[in-house]
Amino acid sequence: MHIDGQFRTRVLAREFLAGSWLNLGSPITAEMAGMCGFDWVVMDHEHGPGSEMTLMSQLQAVATTRTVGLVRIAANDPTRVKRVLDAGACGVMVPYVSTVAEAEAAVAAMRYPPRGIRGVAKLTRSTGFGMTFDEYFAHSHEWLVTIPQIETAEAVANSAAIAAIDGVDVLFVGPMDLTTSLGIPGAYEDPRALDAFRHVAGSAKQAGKAAGILLQQPAHVTMCRDLGYTFIALGSDGGAASAGLQLALKELRSR
Repeated sequence: MHIDGQFRTRVLAREFLAGSWLNLGSPITAEMAGMCGFDWVVMDHEHGPGSEMTLMSQLQAVATTRTVGLVRIAANDPTRVKRVLDAGACGVMVPYVSTVAEAEAAVAAMRYPPRGIRGVAKLTRSTGFGMTFDEYFAHSHEWLVTIPQIETAEAVANSAAIAAIDGVDVLFVGPMDLTTSLGIPGAYEDPRALDAFRHVAGSAKQAGKAAGILLQQPAHVTMCRDLGYTFIALGSDGGAASAGLQLALKELRSR
């Protein structure tokens, strides 16, 4: 397979990159999202129902398109990072990264020795089953995107130090978890939430990194772009399917 070596460059250049969330574990909706033309998609293995085999199928489906396939793992665990990278993920989103030590551990798991602790294997999908191993081994630290999630008040306070770590590429706000941590669950327009969002975006920009966020309301896209967010996902495949089905039923019942 081919890893898009330019994607990380575009991320760090703070180019606006539009994404979508894939929480159904479905290769069909993964392929749909890719065909729609999103810059990136995240396959959610923290809260989604997918298995390692559904993940492989999703990554294969997205690879038929120009969309970059990323994976959110369930925990900051080097074994989980290794498994999804070997399957061919172009980047990994790590939930609940609140300290410098946790961010450094995530970066180390992404990189082969001597830069990190990732286990080395040749016959993986990421290395073209060995056919592109030498190139991947030499350059994967330049290609793969590391995305720690900022989801607690502690993480916001530490965001400048986290962003300064070599290998951290995107500070990605999980807004529901973060607003819950702040005592205002779901209140994205509350001044306390906006202050936190602004602080994270400023930390990322100062370090030459990108700020990202997952949104559900289109009106919040402009708000977050104005705050400096360039790596934004709007909605999910599960949300789109649920909303579409509810609308269909509502129309049927109203006739």
